[in-house]
Amino acid sequence: MANTDEIVITPKDRLLVIDWKEIWRYRDMFVLFVDRNFRTAYKQTILGPLWFIITPVLSVIVYVAVFGGIANIPTDGVPPILFYLLGISVWGYFSSCLSATSNSFVTNADIFGKIYFPRIIMPLVAVTTNLLTFAIQLAIFAAFYIYYVATGTELLIHWQAVLFPVLVLLLALMSVGFGMIFSSMTTKYRDLQIMLAKIISLWVYITPVIYPLSMVTNEKLHLAMSLNPVTPVMEAIKYSLLGQGQFSWLWLCYSAAFTLMLLTLGLMMFNKVQKSFMDTV
Repeated sequence: MANTDEIVITPKDRLLVIDWKEIWRYRDMFVLFVDRNFRTAYKQTILGPLWFIITPVLSVIVYVAVFGGIANIPTDGVPPILFYLLGISVWGYFSSCLSATSNSFVTNADIFGKIYFPRIIMPLVAVTTNLLTFAIQLAIFAAFYIYYVATGTELLIHWQAVLFPVLVLLLALMSVGFGMIFSSMTTKYRDLQIMLAKIISLWVYITPVIYPLSMVTNEKLHLAMSLNPVTPVMEAIKYSLLGQGQFSWLWLCYSAAFTLMLLTLGLMMFNKVQKSFMDTV
């Protein structure tokens, strides 16, 4: 009797295709990887999951002291703790997804060499795992937000706040696009991992994370920073939740178009490299 459960694995010839049915078939493995990554993030540490809270809080304290207290960088009337916490959380989600996705092939080479599953699951796992961390940090932000409102601080939430999930999704897709491009290249050129780490560490300074875009008064510099695809999304999130920032449909469309281009290129490179990457890793 023929085995009806037999699955034939064949190379993917079309570079722009994502087999969602196959990904759904391996959904249990997807959940397993997400659970593994989340649990092992601070495994064998004294404080364990508390680091998910301690890390952003310590960063905010340093930012408030250095950029707010010493450098006197304005926050457009928003309480510095809220301003920095939101910026750190959003940027942290983007940069973490980008770093994790860019190492998809190299980090998981041992697993890829032993069993088969859709390789694109790993970028999706990175995005989902970091989303859980991001949710914890947003909960901290919400707690401080409620505190400030309860103590009489006037904070304005615009109706664009309903777009927050869409804006976060845009950041996630942008990081996946960038990540798949770098992941495809780092299988052969390992020094690109070092270069990407440097790029991320510098990228934060050309993104309005620790300062409002409104303080950049030079028109050419303002335009250059707006061309950073993360900037329109970051500003839109701040405008939506804090009432300060710049919300522009035009610039958000630019970020969306840029992300679509990245995803297209990244998917083509990812699908091409996954056929033979075990020969070079």
